Amino acid sequence: MTAEPLRNHQEVSTELVLNFGNYLKKKKCKVYAAPFDVRLPKNGETENNKIYNVVQPDIVVVCDLQKLDERGCLGAPDLIVEILSKGSSKRDLKDKFFLYESSGVKEYWIAYPNEKSINKFVLNSKNKYELKGMFVEGDKISPSMFKDLHIDITEIFE
Repeated sequence: MTAEPLRNHQEVSTELVLNFGNYLKKKKCKVYAAPFDVRLPKNGETENNKIYNVVQPDIVVVCDLQKLDERGCLGAPDLIVEILSKGSSKRDLKDKFFLYESSGVKEYWIAYPNEKSINKFVLNSKNKYELKGMFVEGDKISPSMFKDLHIDITEIFE
């Protein structure tokens, strides 16, 4: 049995979801917090019995609403945020990083609650993640697809 996320993890998640949710109210995108299944098919498969990778990221932003069904998201979301917890670091920093990259998740944020920072990775033209910034207290982070959304790192980790 896996331990539940610590309160600090949940507070960071809530702050990020509120920021995304308030911004997306009148947009054609949705934000979801864990538990929310993201089914990443291999080789473009869309049949549920051919899906091999099911993950529950901390936060998911989906703009192609056709990817949503009653079970969650089928295919790569536009943005995923993972909040590191004790015991999840290897999975989030390595395993999920390469899974999200190879599945075509356009943007991947890794939040470090203890360091009060977020690393932002964006897929480049070669479908490889590039580090686009390391954001700390006092900085504002914006998703690549929403340049007018400015999330205050200090507020996220208060």
